[in-house]
Amino acid sequence: MKPILRLTITFLLMTYFNISKAQSTQVQDQFYLYVGAYTQEEDEGIYLYKFNSNEGSLNYLNTTEGVINPSYLAINTKRNLLIAVNETEDFEGKKSGAVTSFSIKPSDGSLEKISQVASGGSSPCYVSINKNASSAFVANYTGGNVSVFPILSNGVLQSYSDLKQHIGSGPVKGNQNSPHAHAIVLSPDEHFAIVEDLGIDKVMSYAINEKEGKLDLKNEFELAPGSGPRHLVFHPNKKLVFVISELNSTISSYTYDAKSGKLTQVMSVSTLPEGFEGANSCADIHVSPDGRFLYGSNRGHDSIVIFAIDKKTGNLDFVDHRSVNGKTPRNFIIDPTGKFLLVANQNSNNIVVFKIDRETGKLKTNGEEVKVSKPVCLKMMMIK
Repeated sequence: MKPILRLTITFLLMTYFNISKAQSTQVQDQFYLYVGAYTQEEDEGIYLYKFNSNEGSLNYLNTTEGVINPSYLAINTKRNLLIAVNETEDFEGKKSGAVTSFSIKPSDGSLEKISQVASGGSSPCYVSINKNASSAFVANYTGGNVSVFPILSNGVLQSYSDLKQHIGSGPVKGNQNSPHAHAIVLSPDEHFAIVEDLGIDKVMSYAINEKEGKLDLKNEFELAPGSGPRHLVFHPNKKLVFVISELNSTISSYTYDAKSGKLTQVMSVSTLPEGFEGANSCADIHVSPDGRFLYGSNRGHDSIVIFAIDKKTGNLDFVDHRSVNGKTPRNFIIDPTGKFLLVANQNSNNIVVFKIDRETGKLKTNGEEVKVSKPVCLKMMMIK
């Protein structure tokens, strides 16, 4: 082969692979952001944005209209199925909310309704999907129970195969007159469903029987009276768990036993600055993808609290409070690249993007903000 021809072929191959690599990188930096909300009009529902993780920018794409109060969302690992709870008190004449499944269109991320079933209790507020998308797990807040739903291969939800009713109450009148299941989170190996019940101050570990679609209570952990556990997150090392409590504004860290589903408390810290005297309730909690920092949202103080995590012990060290540039940060998300944190401010009707300092964990607004009516849940997935 002549030298000139060899050089030409080498140049063309290098050019091809560089272009392919650039295209691949570009695709990996583009994500769909699905926004669940409390709806008031028929033209509201689940909002879809495109998120660019190079710039931290959001661009509106479309709205799946007519979806009533899709207050929490879950997306399967194949990225072709989205399930939303419909947080209502009544459904088809019964004291129940609903659960709705949607197919995700690969070409543009838009949603098409597949099925809808009763949730088994009023005001469903959380849903999880297992990795093979064979089951959905729902927490019903007002109903005070959790339910399991088989999912057919075409995304159709079946009526619940199991429902576990909680009993009891707590000391905070109004908020704890009865059980209020607020979240149901699957353990990393999906052997357990971990449930946070705000009304009875308990975190409960249910063993999952996937074949029968059943839950079996194995362990309960009682939190401080009046704490109101709300959400939970696992550390990437799968050995630590963090619980944020709505009513007493605390975050508690635990070690986790994967064999028994048991939690052992390490410590509990306040989410508020010393001397704060206003009303506050906590909402959401997330760990940075590298496992170094923990973030929690304060509604009232209207901030994100940041802690550094000791990965070995679960100890938490305070880092900072960052204003959310809005009111009532109900939910937030860290993008898969770990570069940005996006906050859904329910009562100021906006989503604000913050850049994460990888070294300190602190947040700085990048100036990106979009207006959305009553945003309460953010879920992101990579564009195929």
